[in-house]
Amino acid sequence: MTQQGVRWTTDQVLALAPDASSRKAGSKLGAAGPWSEAGSSDEGAVWGLCKGSGSKPYQTIVDTGGGPGGTGPAYKCSCPSRKFPCKHALGLLLLWAGEDTAVPAGQEPPDWAGPWLETRRKRAEPKQAAAAGPDATGSTQADPEAARRRAERRAQRITAGATELEQRLSDLLRGGLAQAEQAGYGMWEETAARMVDAQAPGLASRVRELGSIPASGPGWPARLLEECALLHLLVKGWLHRATLPEDLATTVRARTGLPTPPTAPPLRDNWLVLSQYDTADGHLTTRRIWLHGTESDRTALLLSFGAAGRAPSLTFPPGLILDAEITPHPGAATLRADLGTPYAPPVPPLRHPTGVDVTTALTTYGHALTADPWLEAWPVTLSDVIPTRTTDDTAWQLADADGKSALPLTPQATTSPGLWRLAALSGGAPVTVFGECGHTGFHPLSAWTPTSNLIPLR
Repeated sequence: MTQQGVRWTTDQVLALAPDASSRKAGSKLGAAGPWSEAGSSDEGAVWGLCKGSGSKPYQTIVDTGGGPGGTGPAYKCSCPSRKFPCKHALGLLLLWAGEDTAVPAGQEPPDWAGPWLETRRKRAEPKQAAAAGPDATGSTQADPEAARRRAERRAQRITAGATELEQRLSDLLRGGLAQAEQAGYGMWEETAARMVDAQAPGLASRVRELGSIPASGPGWPARLLEECALLHLLVKGWLHRATLPEDLATTVRARTGLPTPPTAPPLRDNWLVLSQYDTADGHLTTRRIWLHGTESDRTALLLSFGAAGRAPSLTFPPGLILDAEITPHPGAATLRADLGTPYAPPVPPLRHPTGVDVTTALTTYGHALTADPWLEAWPVTLSDVIPTRTTDDTAWQLADADGKSALPLTPQATTSPGLWRLAALSGGAPVTVFGECGHTGFHPLSAWTPTSNLIPLR
């Protein structure tokens, strides 16, 4: 995890959530309002009282130091939740990560927190001493064999959950999709809970998404069948991951919910910030920042998260160049990367990406789907396209200047103010547009001309 006494980032805290519902509930408690007597010690303990619906506040304690034997953080809360960490622990950690004044450092634990923390410290001492190697510095080395056994146990639980999910999908198709509408959302929520128990949050999230499709409008059976097929493919990928190419196997593990930390060497370049936009999921805000390496001609995605009404900390103005290193994540068709330390302040670019035509863009998107069938969108830069109405005048599209090919815009893009900024920039002439290509169409995120700067469209 992190060193004791060092405050975690919001991203690190949210990564501890056992499921999406806990992440949302914890995000609501990440503000100072419901908390009192919050504090933290130099040894890595965080505590606070959270006001609930009852007369007594919930006593919440987190030991961020790793717990006995270094097996990870430890949590204690007087609430009845069986989830670890519970929403109160997540909220307390988010509060601790966000504001120094909200959770003062260097404090002594209160009477209701001290005994539990002291017990954990005493239990940790003999295990830490036994784990210490012959290193003259006395440093404790990680136990790779213990880590391997934990990974094997989790893989076995995921396999059991995936096998059960495969059977449930088969039962659904055997009985007919009509039963999905009659059963309501409860059937999907119960199945998602089973995947959470199996420590497969990625499968749980996709199951919950299935629950919103029945009775969602005309054509929902076809949409449900399509998503069930993708989920079935993911389950099969997990069950047969040993036979897959390494990149695809890594992608399957990530889609299932296993963490995939960056392992590739850092890549330094002058990165053009193509786009930055936020999406809100309850009280959690996700910021997506698209970068383009001017020397490597590589596209990368940075993600940052904000909770409880706070904006994500990572921010770069679109249209500027950032001299920095990024560390790519592993996996097939994976563009996500972590940002290293920038070497210089952002500066205006000397040039922009040239882009491709519509046919080439669709071919590139197809190749990406082949590598990762569960992709929601793929970044594309279209050159010499004109925003026009479709031939039946019912929607918008980006058409090649020669009129041979066109790419429809997503329904969300056609109602966005960015469409009118794009139309004004074009004025009927070709422009270069960067955006995300998905199964519902193309969503423009920024645009420019040979004589204009990059203009954000979202």
